[in-house]
Amino acid sequence: MIIKLIQPKMIMRPMDTQLKTRMSPSLGLLTIANIFHNEHTVIIENENIEDINFNDVVDIVGITVTVDVMVRATEIAEIYKSKGIPVVAGGIHITAFSEQVKKYFDVISIGLAEKTWPDIIRDLQDKKLKKIYSCNSEIKGCEIVSPGYHLIDKKKYLFCNVISTSRGCPFQCDFCYNSSEAYKKLYINRPIIDVIADIKTIGKRHVMFIDDNFIGNPKWTLEFVRSIRPMHLKWNAAVSANMVDMLDLLDEMALSGCESLFIGFESLNENAIKNIHKGQNNIRKYEKLVEEIHNRGIMINASFVFGLDADDSTTFQTTLDWIVKNKIETVTSHILTPYPGTIVYDEFVTNDRITDFDFSKYNTANVVFKPPNMTAEELYNGYLWIYKQVYSIKNILKRVPKTHRQRVPYFLFNFVYRKFGKVTDNICKLITYERVGKIAEKLSYRL
Repeated sequence: MIIKLIQPKMIMRPMDTQLKTRMSPSLGLLTIANIFHNEHTVIIENENIEDINFNDVVDIVGITVTVDVMVRATEIAEIYKSKGIPVVAGGIHITAFSEQVKKYFDVISIGLAEKTWPDIIRDLQDKKLKKIYSCNSEIKGCEIVSPGYHLIDKKKYLFCNVISTSRGCPFQCDFCYNSSEAYKKLYINRPIIDVIADIKTIGKRHVMFIDDNFIGNPKWTLEFVRSIRPMHLKWNAAVSANMVDMLDLLDEMALSGCESLFIGFESLNENAIKNIHKGQNNIRKYEKLVEEIHNRGIMINASFVFGLDADDSTTFQTTLDWIVKNKIETVTSHILTPYPGTIVYDEFVTNDRITDFDFSKYNTANVVFKPPNMTAEELYNGYLWIYKQVYSIKNILKRVPKTHRQRVPYFLFNFVYRKFGKVTDNICKLITYERVGKIAEKLSYRL
């Protein structure tokens, strides 16, 4: 059989360049591909990189769907359905909002692909395809399939050295998909031996672990980082703010090659954090967390969400001052977005606070609800303002890391990726994204 897997074109945010779409390939689609590539022909198309070939002959199409590409996903589905080709939709939006989206596709896959796609292909071959396939049984870590790294066209991406060590998150913050019924009980680590096998398959010393929460199970994380220490890796990951209470683990992470950590600080307002039930964040310990991480020579990518119910128009300046004071190396900011299926979405619908149900705007760069303490325009303008201020030359120079070995990656990200990303993207088009990624790794980590 010929299985075609599609990643629809993402909706760009005002500060994004094409580098965003070329950062790394979809591990979800590569996982599905790896399940079947020995028995079937698998085609993967990323619409962010290439046009979809609607004229090729295939037996089934799978589309991975996030909320902001939902509109485009339905358009793609209609074209294939008109040709009599069954279309399967899966991904985080489909799983969290399954009842409302099932009418747009022939088949919906709810949950992890390892538990649904084998049944989908078997039933297609038997001409018994059903409408809904759901991951009903609990998946074991050993059942998680490695992505098909050998199927990646590396010239198209900056980094292909991305690995997941787990699925899900132990926390259920109200605005996050993990607060939806479909994800509430999902958190599982992969066997350490399997993750190490993926590292060896990639064959690079720089690795990006792209889990929701790398320290969701601290005992597992401790064993893992001790296991990879002899490999002399340089690695990055995302952790929760309760890392501040695990300094012994942070020591081991630093010794094993941790270079930077993505952390969802979200807000400097204690009431805002309480309102979204993000209990793992203690604002009074934020500066200690930053200090402990920096003392170990590790950089921080801080994430903030603007538009929480306790926010007002002063939030932006307060946040900027804190970022500069604490020399936060990189910042990712978002406008609060009520993802369908989450607690925030349900509350906003109940209270008639959503002003726009065009899901193509649900990319954390648009105001689609009524904020209580400022206007929608103030929220949007503040969001653009803080990005401009954080990545101004003046504030980039103010935030230079004290640790000398982190200064090259710091300047590369702040200037080459963020400040002058359009120039960098043009260079990538000339010499390939892969080569630019390799140069950045070599300069940053002396690989």
